[in-house]
Amino acid sequence: MSNLTRRAFSSGAVLGTALSYSRIFGANDRVRMGYIGLGNRGDQVHDALRDDYMDFAIKKSRANPRKYRDYHSLLDAKDVDAVVVASPDHWHALMFVDACNAGKDVYVEKPLSLTVWEGRKMVEAAQRTKRVSQVGTQRRSTASLKEAAEFVRSGGIGHVTVVKSWHISNEFPVGIGNPPDTDPPDPKTWDEWLGPAPKVPYNRNRTFYKFRWFYNYSGGQLTNFGVHNIDMIRWCLGVEYPKRVTALGGKFAVRDNREIPDTLEVIWEYDNTLVSFAQYDANAAPTNSFGAEIELRGTKGTMYLKGGKWDVVPEKQTELAFFPRTPLDRVSEKAYKPSFKPVMEPKSNGKGVESTEAHARNFLDCVKSRAKCNADVLIGHVSTATTLLGNIAHKTHSLLEWDGKAERFTNNEAANKLLSYHYRAPYKLT
Repeated sequence: MSNLTRRAFSSGAVLGTALSYSRIFGANDRVRMGYIGLGNRGDQVHDALRDDYMDFAIKKSRANPRKYRDYHSLLDAKDVDAVVVASPDHWHALMFVDACNAGKDVYVEKPLSLTVWEGRKMVEAAQRTKRVSQVGTQRRSTASLKEAAEFVRSGGIGHVTVVKSWHISNEFPVGIGNPPDTDPPDPKTWDEWLGPAPKVPYNRNRTFYKFRWFYNYSGGQLTNFGVHNIDMIRWCLGVEYPKRVTALGGKFAVRDNREIPDTLEVIWEYDNTLVSFAQYDANAAPTNSFGAEIELRGTKGTMYLKGGKWDVVPEKQTELAFFPRTPLDRVSEKAYKPSFKPVMEPKSNGKGVESTEAHARNFLDCVKSRAKCNADVLIGHVSTATTLLGNIAHKTHSLLEWDGKAERFTNNEAANKLLSYHYRAPYKLT
């Protein structure tokens, strides 16, 4: 296969035949894994599952995997129990649903889907076929973060009124560059890479990792990094969908051919809580003294989250005490002074590492037990859809009201049209 095929077109797959997971199961309890997409994150998940780009991945494997040019051939293999879908985002839904229909359990990388409609179809497919599913939001399997979420939900920092999160980098001024459209190295491979997405001229920035800066294939860093943050925030707050969402931003800093903003801020409103995610291509200095990417501000304290580590800073001013000196003081505001008794001790936990290995281990355990995974497809759908709402708010310049049960906007029909897109023939999601 050409270099484009191996690295950019992630329908290439490796089948690990009877891979040994003796660290998790006995020799007779092997889960036979197939991989769809083996670049970047697919390789990392393969390491976590362990034990794959094609030939490179085969060399890393403990078994003797088979290679397939078409992922459908992998799904037809009777000696495959489960698959990992780590292709570009616009392929996730088709591959996931096809895998479920083929009787395979699925570990699918985040973001789950390119559109809200796709995500719902993926949930329905897993439920209909009774397949075990895991979405690659590995914080759900990190022990220290489970403790953090339980601490917040139990009222440890009081009522959380504001949550802020960030993804900050500095790509000024050239960003991903501005290469011209050219003839594809292999027209057939380019057409296959595009898959259900619209037919457009070949541009090398639309392939491999840089596809994330184009809406036909990704929701940008809002869905790439933001879904990790939103999923963690939802876990901490114990919430499902927001009620309202709005967003502002644009290309303010870089000169490249990306479509997504280099500067974007999204705000979601839940019941009595505001949540925000900001993507900045700006100076990458830390946003707070902890260098945390998420902060939850409660009435009793503030929690800072960074990777697998969390810290809580107590709120010192808890109430106004009344200290009367004379009868006149009883009607004077000067008689009220703040009490500085903290309601808790400072707290901290975690080694600062999110556990992909624990997340993969949880998937394999559930493949054997048929239990629900820590981040099953429904959890992944709600978190991914929440970030997608932010992109739609930005595209429509709107404050959108969201009905989570119906998965529709109640105040903007133009926005509802962006909840899905028409697949390019002959691709269909069934």
